[in-house]
Amino acid sequence: MARVAVVTGGTRGIGAAISTALKAAGYTVAASYAGNDAAAQKFKDETGIHVEKWDVGSVAACREGIARVEAALGPVEVLVNNAGITRDGFFHKMTEEQWDEVIATNLKSCYGMCRAVIEGMRTRGFGRIVNLSSVNGQKGQLGQVNYAAAKAGMIGFTKALALEGASKGITVNCIAPGYVLTEMTGAIAQPVLDKIIAQIPIGRMGLPAEIARTVLYLVADEAAFITGATISINGGQYMVG
Repeated sequence: MARVAVVTGGTRGIGAAISTALKAAGYTVAASYAGNDAAAQKFKDETGIHVEKWDVGSVAACREGIARVEAALGPVEVLVNNAGITRDGFFHKMTEEQWDEVIATNLKSCYGMCRAVIEGMRTRGFGRIVNLSSVNGQKGQLGQVNYAAAKAGMIGFTKALALEGASKGITVNCIAPGYVLTEMTGAIAQPVLDKIIAQIPIGRMGLPAEIARTVLYLVADEAAFITGATISINGGQYMVG
């Protein structure tokens, strides 16, 4: 029977690429989304992938969303925490709302989503969790104290939960993408984008499919000896040794 995988923020951008790659690899996939009903319906119609709407920043909503997925598809054995937002601004001007929104969606979501599936994974003796961090969580970024803090937090979360899950057949890993061609980066002004690309040794932005292929590798049954790792996919922009 196909393993059930949940991808948060799974109907657009990197998440959509991950969802479709998992389906093509034989997984039964559910993609969560936050608010764009039209985009989610279009994604569902085009891919046949099950979609569910909930706020990943709410622990109760995560629990209820996973319950709906499991009722429809079966026990969740693969979780990809991909959902993320930005609310950029220099820290001396950053509002509490800008801080709270980013921390809730990007970091608190890891607690809510993992908490909703971890007991089942431990009972079954198998689980694959992949958290999508960011190069800016590794190196920091002007105007993104909230985002960098959340994404750095995901890396620490990954390492600690990996230790707890290791003896139960659960691996927990992290991917830190650099700048990838998505709607989010497409909104960046071209002069700013040109400066970003100039800092990438490979000389281009990443593709969503390149992130998705790494997710497929990490969630495979054969990747059982990889846990607590953070894999950087940034074209050489920031190298961690």
